[in-house]
Amino acid sequence: MRVLITVFLLGSLAAAQTGTIAKADTTATPTVSTSESHLLIPSGTKVPIALKHAISTKSSREGEAVYAETTFPVVLNDRVLIPAGTYVQGKISRIQRAGRVKGRAEVLMHFTTLIYPSGYTVVLPGAVENVPGADKTSMKGEEGTIRQDSQTGEKVGTVATAAGTGAVIGGLSHGAKGGLIGAGVGGAVGSAIAMLSRGNDVKLDAGTTLEMVIQREVPLDAGRIPAAVK
Repeated sequence: MRVLITVFLLGSLAAAQTGTIAKADTTATPTVSTSESHLLIPSGTKVPIALKHAISTKSSREGEAVYAETTFPVVLNDRVLIPAGTYVQGKISRIQRAGRVKGRAEVLMHFTTLIYPSGYTVVLPGAVENVPGADKTSMKGEEGTIRQDSQTGEKVGTVATAAGTGAVIGGLSHGAKGGLIGAGVGGAVGSAIAMLSRGNDVKLDAGTTLEMVIQREVPLDAGRIPAAVK
């Protein structure tokens, strides 16, 4: 009888210890909420980037890849969302050379992917918001088309210069009347040159700074993003 009571007590003690250990293991397991494990890049976020290669309306083609790199970290609530040095990939959606009579050079590109230094890759919709690093260009439309500035003044100058040269030559050879004729001929030549010449191309050299805007919310895995600014 004593043996049975002893065995019973030992069994009860072992069961109690097992329950205690299981309970301790359960309470020691951490739980992570959805808000802590996921981050969002808000729609409308602006990201400064620099081109890794040149783009030109003269030599580039629609569908070609665009490669860039972020130049400054994007931070929200003390969390780095996009660190500096993150690669940005996209493509040229549309390209148009300047016309001889009218029409300015234009290039439209969209960004599709972020590649973090760790290799973490995120799909996104991004467009060009501004081109602070390019001279004589402006933005057109909501999609972020980069357009070459108008050359109307330059073409007028070409006509005027040609007319003035013709007037000088005509005046030297035939006096005042020759000067008028020469001016007319020179003006006609200048107009022909202006009409036959294409407008300037959009040229974005490697290193040109752009401002990309994120067009919708982009979810991120917080575990693969730096926790704080260093």
